[in-house]
Amino acid sequence: MFAFGLKRIAWMLPTLLAATFVAFALLHLAPGTPIDLIGDGAENAAVADSASVARFRTQHLLDQPLWRQYLDYLGPFDLSPRGHAWFGGSGETPYGGLLVGDLGTEYLRPGVHVGTQIAERLSITLPLMLLGLLLGYAVGIPLGVFGATRRGSSVDRALTLSTFLLYSLPVFWIAVQLQSVLGRQGLDLIPVLWPSGDASAGQIAASAVLPVLCAAYGVVAYVSRQTRASMIEVLESDWIVALRARGISEQRLVWRHGLRNAALPLCVHLGQVIPALVAGSVLIETIFDIPGMGTYLHGGLLRREYDVVTGVVLVSACFACLGLLLSDLLQALLDPRIRP
Repeated sequence: MFAFGLKRIAWMLPTLLAATFVAFALLHLAPGTPIDLIGDGAENAAVADSASVARFRTQHLLDQPLWRQYLDYLGPFDLSPRGHAWFGGSGETPYGGLLVGDLGTEYLRPGVHVGTQIAERLSITLPLMLLGLLLGYAVGIPLGVFGATRRGSSVDRALTLSTFLLYSLPVFWIAVQLQSVLGRQGLDLIPVLWPSGDASAGQIAASAVLPVLCAAYGVVAYVSRQTRASMIEVLESDWIVALRARGISEQRLVWRHGLRNAALPLCVHLGQVIPALVAGSVLIETIFDIPGMGTYLHGGLLRREYDVVTGVVLVSACFACLGLLLSDLLQALLDPRIRP
């Protein structure tokens, strides 16, 4: 299993590198630059005049070709004017870039390191997304089994219609409706925005309820449909019929034998659910004002912070690859036939 996992990881490294290149290239080719957003605020005063703008462009290689900018981002050599002397720099910071673990700094806040910001915000995003994932599977699997054991009944048809409807609703619409109904403008039952400052654990837990629900409802709809389809196929197999003929109770047949064999396709779909959750965090965190990784990405896009966006895309790609790796390992664990 260890060698199996290492082999999968080796195949994922080119994928991560390609993700950074695509994100980097698209950002730099899109209209607008960080210079277009420089204002007269205090934190941007240093780059307000034309001479400072020219120095800003030179410092961040915005006046260089795209390939040189990407090599500077990738590292391990710093190609900026303060970089390695081999490439015409002053030698002040010879090494840098992704290959030495440096995700860069923000353009408009030079003292703020992107890697530090992502780590801090990930501590908020990751628990919310994990809770949404666990809640989605905890509710979706029993619903799928329930529908499969009552295939064709009115209850099954109602569940099928409900899950299809739920899956089709966009997350931003669900989030806004929950805010309107449960917030101060509605029933005033629960906080609809993330607390600011030093909030207590109770305040954070209360504010996390709606974001977790928004992250989980799509997983519930997806997992329940996949579980139902897998369970129907398993329950109609010959060996299940043979076990039923031997007098094994229906509950044991479904939950111990049927679900275990139906879990293999669910492991495959786990690799698709995790990237979808990471992508959905951008909308969820923006709507609920959560200072997480999704909000950081949204702000970076608005401010044309190239290193911020590329760094968040890289971390998101890592989670997507981890989801695929976890899916492969669970399949190998459940079905020894696919092990190397």
